Amino acid sequence: MNQTITEKIIQAHLVDAVSHPLVKSGQTVQLRPDTVMTHDNTAAVMKKFKSAGFLTIASPQQIVFTLDHNVQDKSVKNLNKYSDIRSFAHKYGIHFYEAGRGIGHQVMIEEGYTRPGSLCVASDSHSNMYGGVGCLGTPIVRTDAAVAWVTSEIWWTIPEIIQVNFTGHLNTGVSGKDVILNLIGGIDNSIVRNKIIEFNGKGIASLTIEDRLTIANMTTEWGSLGGLFPVDAKLISWLQRNTKTVLENYSPIDADENATYSSIIDVVLSSISPVVTGPNTVDKMTSLKQLSANRIHVQKAYLVSCVNSRETDLKSAAEILKGNKVHPNVELYISAASNQVEENLEKSGHWSMLLNAGAKPLISGCGPCIGLGVGLLKDGEVGISATNRNFRGRMGSRNADVYLSSPAVVATSAINGYISGGYQSDSEMKINIHSSHVVEPSENSILVDEFSKDISGHMLLCLNDGIDTDSIYPSIYTYDESITFVEQGGLAMQNYDPDFQDYVSDGQILIGGQDFGKGSSREQAVTCLQACGIQLVIAESFSATYQRNALNNGFILLTAPQFVKYIKKQYNQFGYKSLLVMTDLKIDFQKNMIQIKGESIVYSFDPLSEIQQQLIISGGLINQTMQNMKIEGMKNNGQI
Repeated sequence: MNQTITEKIIQAHLVDAVSHPLVKSGQTVQLRPDTVMTHDNTAAVMKKFKSAGFLTIASPQQIVFTLDHNVQDKSVKNLNKYSDIRSFAHKYGIHFYEAGRGIGHQVMIEEGYTRPGSLCVASDSHSNMYGGVGCLGTPIVRTDAAVAWVTSEIWWTIPEIIQVNFTGHLNTGVSGKDVILNLIGGIDNSIVRNKIIEFNGKGIASLTIEDRLTIANMTTEWGSLGGLFPVDAKLISWLQRNTKTVLENYSPIDADENATYSSIIDVVLSSISPVVTGPNTVDKMTSLKQLSANRIHVQKAYLVSCVNSRETDLKSAAEILKGNKVHPNVELYISAASNQVEENLEKSGHWSMLLNAGAKPLISGCGPCIGLGVGLLKDGEVGISATNRNFRGRMGSRNADVYLSSPAVVATSAINGYISGGYQSDSEMKINIHSSHVVEPSENSILVDEFSKDISGHMLLCLNDGIDTDSIYPSIYTYDESITFVEQGGLAMQNYDPDFQDYVSDGQILIGGQDFGKGSSREQAVTCLQACGIQLVIAESFSATYQRNALNNGFILLTAPQFVKYIKKQYNQFGYKSLLVMTDLKIDFQKNMIQIKGESIVYSFDPLSEIQQQLIISGGLINQTMQNMKIEGMKNNGQI
């Protein structure tokens, strides 16, 4: 055996273990996860479920509903949506948690669904967080969830796996948030993009479980599909004290000594310093010491979200705020990750410390982190936040700036009125990166008969790197299920380029840069482009979750780095965010080639696998599932 922890967990959750006696990266498999979680987007999943004519839930005990994203909205429309979700859960016997219980990921851990060694998926990009407690958590999308309700299964292409080894220990005043911000800002995300990270090393023992959860949570922003920590005595003790996790008959899972990793990264924890990232990007990192000297004034500060509003996070902030007052020019918003966290803080007196300092409490939930509810940034304002994302326009106005940091920095900044913190250092992270080998695809691709042989169309260029899902489809519309498919098209790329709608029309081929579609798992970031009439998207690279969304909706994405680099060289000089090029582009799927009309040079793209082609031919996963169920029913009735 030479499997990683990830591969062993996948092996244990195979639907067809006979056909895959030893799973490895690159294989596409059918899995039966232990838990499938959806939150406010349950309404959208229900819509897919009902419109497909599905009538039964395969395994109600596998499914969890948590209401957490738009919990501040008391409108009749939102309350009716919540009521529909509640009724659906009761009808089918599904686990259900009301608005105010807490953020779904935190609830999943507290309620014991994320048992070490289990596989838990959620229609939310931060399901990576479950890796902090030894559970393989990875995001799925709404269509996946609807099909999982019916079949109890999901499809998954096993990613490459890398190992991050921690040595030493953190200095006093440095947190898990500083660790992951250093990793994101200090290491090119192309190394970890669309991979699973397995954390290892003696340094893990010095990290609190809350630190591990924070690091695992933001492996999403680093670009990975999971961040898995090993199970140790500290974790077992923490789970027994803080959660309902049942650990009877549990056997720890370890990687084999000869397990294969595509890359190995060594990190010295004592070299980590407090940093701030931004504005409006997670990738740009500045030392706290340097940024403090700049005295960047802030108007809003946030201690909210699934990454840093647990008990230790808010306690550390409360101790800093104790005896102080929030600066008169600053609004500090706080929200506990769950009602259990808030109750514990009330008992310890730390919640009162926060309130006495002038913090504004919000109901346990997501809220301003995703641009919902009160406390959003206005034009020209600056925010300092302990959340996990600071994409432009995500937390309010597109004309505001957002910086990310640890809870301690947020609390200190709220007191001083400018970005500042206690412990400051100029030391640089000590890392060593070495590659093992690149995992080769396990499946060869051939062109399926029903698949189109070629496509052509004008090019619509959106060549910026890292165009995220907030840019493609604004977060404020994510949970409005009344927006029709056609209306989604009118909202496409609103946060990327307000002039995009002037250029887009049916039949175009959109050309993007690196890491297109990074960020959340919202399905509308794909369907809004379909609604615009875009035939397909070509990019240097894509977020794997965005790729999954596209395939599940029958939408074609092609990865062609050399072609995009050529286009950038030709057109980036003009400085447009969007640019329509009337020259025809031809895509030849038979030869896996791209050619611009009138030019002799051809460019290759990564071929589509048979599974991907079949999803596109079927018009997406829902249609494919309906067809399969129809065929299965005909077999059972002796019709075929």
